[in-house]
Amino acid sequence: MTEPNVLRIGVVGAGRFAAFVTGAVHDLPDIRFTAVADPDAQRATQLAATLRARPLTDWQKLIRSDDVDAVVIASPPVTHAQLALAALRAGRHVFCEKPLATEEAAAAAVGAAVTASGRVLVVDHVLRYNPILRALGRLRGHLLGPVRRLAFENDASDEHLDADHWFWDESVSGGIFVEHGVHFFDAANALIGAPPDAVQGMVGRRPGTDLVDLAVATTRHPGGALATFAHGFSHAHRCERQLMRIDFGVAEARISGWIPVSAVLELWTDDAGAALVDGLPARAGELLAVDGHRPGRRAVVEAAVQRSAGPEMARERGRERRLPHRCRITFDLGGEAAKQHVYAESVRAAMADLVRCVRTGELPAAGAAEGSAAVAVAAAARRSAHEEHTIHLGHRTAGAGSAAGPDPHQSPARPDRGARHEASVPAAEQQSRPDHSPADVGTG
Repeated sequence: MTEPNVLRIGVVGAGRFAAFVTGAVHDLPDIRFTAVADPDAQRATQLAATLRARPLTDWQKLIRSDDVDAVVIASPPVTHAQLALAALRAGRHVFCEKPLATEEAAAAAVGAAVTASGRVLVVDHVLRYNPILRALGRLRGHLLGPVRRLAFENDASDEHLDADHWFWDESVSGGIFVEHGVHFFDAANALIGAPPDAVQGMVGRRPGTDLVDLAVATTRHPGGALATFAHGFSHAHRCERQLMRIDFGVAEARISGWIPVSAVLELWTDDAGAALVDGLPARAGELLAVDGHRPGRRAVVEAAVQRSAGPEMARERGRERRLPHRCRITFDLGGEAAKQHVYAESVRAAMADLVRCVRTGELPAAGAAEGSAAVAVAAAARRSAHEEHTIHLGHRTAGAGSAAGPDPHQSPARPDRGARHEASVPAAEQQSRPDHSPADVGTG
């Protein structure tokens, strides 16, 4: 950053998603957009004009520009790894739309380049910057024990995904597990505290075609936690619905929306736990705080405690527990109407994390380690579905820590150096990343 306290940013890709990302972050005080590159000169010019930047059609020229300190990658998934590697090797910081790569080896290569370059890379894993998931992380060790089981159900829309959209082309998108599933594999890694050691995937095809529009995966994590993920891109937009359920043993969380906008946490606890729950509404700002994320005026935490709702003692997993009080905690960021605001603010928080880490040298909440771990799980699920057997990961994804836990900026282990990935990016695939659904910018 040659200008005092200003990170100069170039954007690769000028489609609707690039417009969404830049619109979400443009008012951060410590950044300035200087260039936009897209092979479609008209799109590059339009977005550049909005950002008061200069348009280019050559992304390599953008990355080499003297007035670019960091690069936003908002192109189709198959291009992410090469663009990130080129930017890092040119000494640029990177803000990369997920997935970090479409293959595990490519993601590892990006992680190695981050280590070698000393630059900062943030993956746009927006769930790591969601206030509700941060709040659950802050309650771990107080009201919540380890996650025992996690389930995510995603009935997603294909209303605006035509048959020739690149989303359906596994060679470009990576497939449903990689293009979309990485969000939730990453969230599970964070909430459970470790990546899985085994993955099993299965897919369903649209009747009468070879098009995969349903993908289901199960993961087993160290300590015995299990997680299941179901994604069906086969619904009208108005029929979309998503639910995440997390079993903490004496507590259960139900989280609505793939961008979490509300959640209910029900639990049984002792006297100390009941007192803590009573005080949570007054601590709403602290619980929901995410640097760079501005909560809406309707964001609230509500709590109700039913004392002596059951016998004093209970027994689970062979252990006696004192659990007489029943509690219900509601987190509400404004409901479904707030979805786009929460999404945009989570992107803004991710960019603020990049700026913070450039200044401080700290590791981001969603960095190369987290991005690589999510890709490794997604690629294993895809491989499992193809080969029809369980994939055992061992310790290959270890160290991609739980940044959504009590300390969102704890330092995950950096990835080992991986093989250099030099796959070429065909010109036709250097187009900017289009939005999956005009009614909902970027379904992830």
